Amino acid sequence: MNPVVFDLSILLPAFVAGVLVTATHVPLGMQVLARGIVFIDLAIAQIAGCGVLIADQLGFEPTGTAVQVAALAAALAGALLLTWTERLWPEVQEATIGVVFVLAATGGVLLLASNVHGSEHLRDLLIGQILWVQPGRLAWHAVVYAAILVLWFGWRERLGRAGFYGLFAIAVTVSVQLVGLYLVFATLIVPPLATRRMLQGRLAAAWLLGIIAYAGGLLVSTVLDLPSGPTIVWVMAALALGGYAVSTQLIKESVP
Repeated sequence: MNPVVFDLSILLPAFVAGVLVTATHVPLGMQVLARGIVFIDLAIAQIAGCGVLIADQLGFEPTGTAVQVAALAAALAGALLLTWTERLWPEVQEATIGVVFVLAATGGVLLLASNVHGSEHLRDLLIGQILWVQPGRLAWHAVVYAAILVLWFGWRERLGRAGFYGLFAIAVTVSVQLVGLYLVFATLIVPPLATRRMLQGRLAAAWLLGIIAYAGGLLVSTVLDLPSGPTIVWVMAALALGGYAVSTQLIKESVP
């Protein structure tokens, strides 16, 4: 039996990417839960993915500026659309988001119908390639995430509905291309969901859960030779269930 080799040159950038995504998406995810629009990240991520696929169809370099602009433009357009629908039909916003997600997802399939590498592109969009994150790109991502966090914690009350959707669109667009749609959704929803009953230290606990999940998932995927993205999602879910059970028990014990 061959010993497991932990290549830090691969695992460390992947872990840093996970930390960056966790830092940004956990507070946004708490707002998503509070607003009751859980599937917004899936919808906007799929719309951004369509922008990437359109740019790819036009022959632009996959990691070039044109693709980034196309993805962001598509995501912002989707965010403006959902801002408008929330103002027009607030009572059915979650259902509207679901419809937009289905349209964007099937639109991506249609865009790839004539592409011989279509299934590969779709898999990369959903699962991501976190193990192949380029260290040089992480600095740029860190700057974007830092700006998002400054805006969120410094001017959250002034952003309004449109500002929230726009900021959310930027965060999701950057993250989907970094870690894939599944990890973006899990990081946004699972830690905030697991800590929803905490009265104190909720944000710190949710951040810690996400960071441990990325570290543990990367290690488990390496040891068992499994795809990293899905493994991290499952580890995160398992930690969330355990963390929720512990916090619930502590709350019960604190009640006289």
